Amino acid sequence: MAEPPILSLEGLSLQQGGRWLLGDPDKGDGLDLHIGLRDRLALIGRNGVGKTTLLRLITGEIEPDRGVRKTKPHMNIVWLEQEPDFAAHATLMDFALAGDRAPPEHGVEAIAGQLGIDMTTDAATASGGERRRAAIARALAQEPDLLLLDEPTNHLDLSAIDWLESWLTRYKGAFITISHDRTFLKRLTRATLWLDRGDLRRKEVGFGGYEAWEEQVYAEEARAAEKLDAKLKIEAHWLERGVTARRKRNQGRLEKLYDMRAQRAAMISPGGTAKLSLKSDDDFKSKSVIVAEDISKTYDDRQVIKPFSLRIQRGDRIGIVGSNGAGKTTLLKMLTKEIEPDSGTVTHARTLSGVMIDQQRALLDPQKSVRDILAEGGDWIDVRGNRKHVQAYLKDFLFDPSHVDAKIGTFSGGERSRLLLAREFARTSNLLVLDEPTNDLDLETLDLLQEVIADYEGTVLIVSHDRDFLDRTVSVTLGLDGSGTVDIVAGGYADWEAKRKKRPAKKATSGNGAEKPSPPPPPPPKSDKLSYKDKRDYEMLPNRIAELEALIAKGEAALADPNLYAADPDKFARISKSLELAREEIEQAEERWLMLAERVEA
Repeated sequence: MAEPPILSLEGLSLQQGGRWLLGDPDKGDGLDLHIGLRDRLALIGRNGVGKTTLLRLITGEIEPDRGVRKTKPHMNIVWLEQEPDFAAHATLMDFALAGDRAPPEHGVEAIAGQLGIDMTTDAATASGGERRRAAIARALAQEPDLLLLDEPTNHLDLSAIDWLESWLTRYKGAFITISHDRTFLKRLTRATLWLDRGDLRRKEVGFGGYEAWEEQVYAEEARAAEKLDAKLKIEAHWLERGVTARRKRNQGRLEKLYDMRAQRAAMISPGGTAKLSLKSDDDFKSKSVIVAEDISKTYDDRQVIKPFSLRIQRGDRIGIVGSNGAGKTTLLKMLTKEIEPDSGTVTHARTLSGVMIDQQRALLDPQKSVRDILAEGGDWIDVRGNRKHVQAYLKDFLFDPSHVDAKIGTFSGGERSRLLLAREFARTSNLLVLDEPTNDLDLETLDLLQEVIADYEGTVLIVSHDRDFLDRTVSVTLGLDGSGTVDIVAGGYADWEAKRKKRPAKKATSGNGAEKPSPPPPPPPKSDKLSYKDKRDYEMLPNRIAELEALIAKGEAALADPNLYAADPDKFARISKSLELAREEIEQAEERWLMLAERVEA
């Protein structure tokens, strides 16, 4: 006989902002949810549909406008919030022991020890990762019957995520999790709750089967709408159809990514831990945009980055992974020249122009509108040099175009993050640097982000703990294990993880038991002396590149005039042709100068 549910929501409806957010009693609809003793549930839905609100209803923190909530007597429901409030607490332990249902201190200490977090840390100065671990220790130490997890992997490094997955695998109670981490969801969930347009659906299949289910539902709805000849209803589903099409397009992009990985694998030296082999052919060198030669970094007598070399080509997608403190940010800052290496050199192509999207995103003024943020109050936005109507651009980023004048304060945290991505991706650049870009994003936005990165014409550097996102996005992974060694692997996170598992359990040691140092990377091949023409080009090309940059800027400014083509189509054609020639020349000049600069430095 089936076990009775430990919690039920029956006929539930909730209003927000004058509309029914969950359920619609005017249509006879209300949410029904029954949670079993050992349920492992993924709660899926776009940012803003009410996922976190539903968790609040489950805890009893808020009351529905209609419907009833029933729970098993004496049941302990624990909610791991996405952004817990630490403001009133001096230390992380003070936070963990606060409240009417505080866990025992020894239980918190035991879990904190396994997570590697010092609970005496000042709460005000603790990092996002430290706060997240403290919140996890507090939640798990309460021994919940039902555990609600709202983006539990945010701010966690790979080792902490592995630990949490292991704990949840052994956990005897039920849990519901909201997460953008596909790998986390696939490994742990056994059923899926899908919150969509006020309705809650359930299917007894883990997240691994969710996307196929979602597309099946949308296809059935589209067929029903067509049979009713309800054109307006079909139009209302533009986003859903776009999601399905986007996933199909991304399958083609994955094939392209696999080809890139295969090409990169051929460039990696057999050891794979020192550097990408510095091939001597001019074509390979000429496409390089960042060249790192034997760079290293030491802090407080600890060598965070041991000497290694890397040549990043135009169009590369480079992922940087590792536990917190392993040196990911240090490596990223050296590659982008934000900090200098202790040894070695980093050379950039002269025309390299980057956009940084980091995890500490600036707060948006809640009183400003979407139009203010994207188009400074106007109707048009410049998207990497091309003018586009702001409402059409909103649609590209999964927003309803009618929300162009909505206030930022009405948006969820994930929607605000998506809006910031839309603004940053519009900027003209040929280097995109993403530091934990997946935090606070829903799954559809992650699909979109994957698509935008795949179509980006420049080079991409990504620091992330999202394993699935890296597997779908990057062509080369730089893996840091905390020893200072940087593994260079063609492929994504799964390829780096597979390489790590193949390593012997113990490393060779010297006679006194100390670990043998890694052999230094081979020196770069010596270059012949520069000819007279080479020297002249090396000296003269920077000025020519600057002239071409000015010429291109002037031409682009002229073409930005929306009336130019109608007024003088011949002039429009001449400027367009001169721009094309200038861009070709500057590319050749930049490639030539970079190659000469490498020879000079060698």
